[in-house]
Amino acid sequence: MPEGRVTVLLFGPAREAAGRTSVVWEVPAGGLRAEEVVAGLRARYPRLGPTLDSSRYVRNGRYLSTLTTRLRPGDEFAVHPPYGGG
Repeated sequence: MPEGRVTVLLFGPAREAAGRTSVVWEVPAGGLRAEEVVAGLRARYPRLGPTLDSSRYVRNGRYLSTLTTRLRPGDEFAVHPPYGGG
């Protein structure tokens, strides 16, 4: 099955922990569950783990209510950690 790419955007503390603003993630044509991408991020960037635990996730501009949602080639997946400030 051919693969495609999902762009993973990292914001705030997630960006700092991973040392980058985005990651290109290879996914099969049928996609992967968001939880599989999150697990992969945790494995690839161990310092990101604690931030992932408290983050919200967005697929193509919409917040996910569950990480069982499938990410498909061409999707944009964003990691939004809690933000502080005023």
